[in-house]
Amino acid sequence: MSETIFAPEGGWRVRILDLSGGAEDSIVEEVGGFPDLIQANAFARAYVRDSIERCRMAGLSPAEVLKAWFAFGEDAEVLEAGDQGWRSANELDDFAAHAATPMERDWRAFDPRRGGDEDDEA
Repeated sequence: MSETIFAPEGGWRVRILDLSGGAEDSIVEEVGGFPDLIQANAFARAYVRDSIERCRMAGLSPAEVLKAWFAFGEDAEVLEAGDQGWRSANELDDFAAHAATPMERDWRAFDPRRGGDEDDEA
């Protein structure tokens, strides 16, 4: 087996890429500490889904939504996951053609940086 199924030391990482070219090497940030690949993939997918929705304007065709996303959006990639890592290219057409629900956009639900004490603050 050429790919590891175990998390790299420190957990899986997702790289956020600025498609507008405003960030150095297009890298906005890397989010680390995902305990499993499922969570890292879910975060990356929801992050891109949210980014596409922020580029969606009333009346735009799916092709125009994608054009806006490639010009102003952010992509995400799971590092060191090989073929098992989620890839935006596999779902971009569907994302552009169908608006996301709030749940599909909720990348924060998968973000390992969020504290577990949100209930304590309520």
